[in-house]
Order: sequence, then structure tokens, then C-alpha cells
Amino acid sequence: MIRFLKSWFAGSEALDEESLLSRVRSGPIPRHVAIIMDGNGRWAKKRGLPRVAGHREGMKTVREIARAADELGIEVLTLYSFSTENWKRPREEVDYLMKLPEEFLRTELDELVRRNVQVRMIGDETQLPAHTLSAIRRFQEATRDNSGLILNFALNYGSRDEILRAVRQIVEEVQSGKVDKDAIDEAVMNRCLYTAGLPDPDLVIRTSGEIRVSNFMLWQMAYSELWFTDISWPDFRRNHFFQAIEDYQHRSRRFGAV
Repeated sequence: MIRFLKSWFAGSEALDEESLLSRVRSGPIPRHVAIIMDGNGRWAKKRGLPRVAGHREGMKTVREIARAADELGIEVLTLYSFSTENWKRPREEVDYLMKLPEEFLRTELDELVRRNVQVRMIGDETQLPAHTLSAIRRFQEATRDNSGLILNFALNYGSRDEILRAVRQIVEEVQSGKVDKDAIDEAVMNRCLYTAGLPDPDLVIRTSGEIRVSNFMLWQMAYSELWFTDISWPDFRRNHFFQAIEDYQHRSRRFGAV
């Protein structure tokens, strides 16, 4: 009887997700979804595990959500992987996080190539360890010609740093005569950001209960829809992702208009 109940509930959950996916597919799909992947450390602490165990489990969620985004036909999925402030964390944790791109390369590259996914990175590369940057370069080279989902990792990324970097570039271009100061507009700014050529995120998701944006895509999310959940990133599943998108689909996006 217990076995039957477990089977019934598992089947019910599968049917619910199938129904949810069908509803989501019938509505407008966001072009760009960005996620602040929060809660790995707290997930591990709650279970009496080291923080790195949470990051390891969180990588499985990256795989699952990337697949879900690809299935929906989302153009860009940006994942906030490591901020410019995260260097303040314990050395052991930082070292492990810097090794994750290599592990992800080893386990996921073949499937990403098969799925026609293109891997990109936004953030300051200059501080990254050589082995981390090497793994990212291999991802980029192997998927450069892919034309499907852009899987965009924000690594050593901080939005204020990005904006300052863009301002410095614009100043240099004005001083060199490449750009007239009176011609500086949003298009010029967008061209100088890490996200040049990408659409602004339509939907920004944050897991683990925090209700803030933590220096993430401050310029780009000016008109993004925000969705927060108490669920930690390691426990975030496809059905949660679909729920966020379904909620997005029921919102009225007026972009400042009445």
C-alpha cells in the first residue's frame, strides 16, 4: 500500500508538471531569464554538511534548469555564479567554486554541444585563476558556432563594477574622438556593458528567500519582472522554474506607460 501511494504521488507530480509545462508553452516565453542562485551554503548547513556540498548539489540544478530553458526555447539564461564580493568567503570555498567550471566542462560539454547550446561568460576575467579561465575558454570555443540557448555565466561579476568599466570606456572613446559626448545614449552604454548584444532580462529569479538584487544587472533589469522564492537553489526544480515563468506570463509589462 505504501509503495502504491508513493507511485501514485510520483505520477501525480509528473502529471502536474506536464500540465504546467503545457500552459507555459501556450503563453509568451521570456527571451532572457536571469537567476540569482542563492542558498547553497545554507542548504548544506541545514544538513550538517560543508558549504561546498551545497555548491556541488547546486551544479546539478544548473544542469536541470539549463535543460528546461532549452526545451522552452528561451534565448538567454544568465546564472549569477560568483560575484565580485564572493572573494571574501573562506578560501576553501572560493577554491572549490573556481574548480566548478572544470568539473562542469568534464560532465556537461558533450550534452551542451549536442543541444546546440552556446556558453558565454560575463564578468572580470583578470582575477580568475588560470585553470578556471582555461575551462571557460574551452567551453566558449567548443560551443562558439552553436545557435540555440545562450547559457551565460556571470562569474566574478558585479554590476557597479560593470557600469564603472563601461563609463571609463565611453570616456576614453570621447577623448579619442571616436564618440561625441552629445551622442552618448543608452545604445552607447549597452554596447560597453558585458551584456552587449544580448536582450535585457525579461524575468529575474532569486532563490532562498532573500528579497534583493545583490549588485546584479542593475542597468539591465530596469524593467525586468522579479520573482522570489524561499526554495534554496539546490532544491529548485523544473516545476519551480515553470511556475516562475507562468507567473511572469500573467503580468502586464507596461515599461512606464499607463
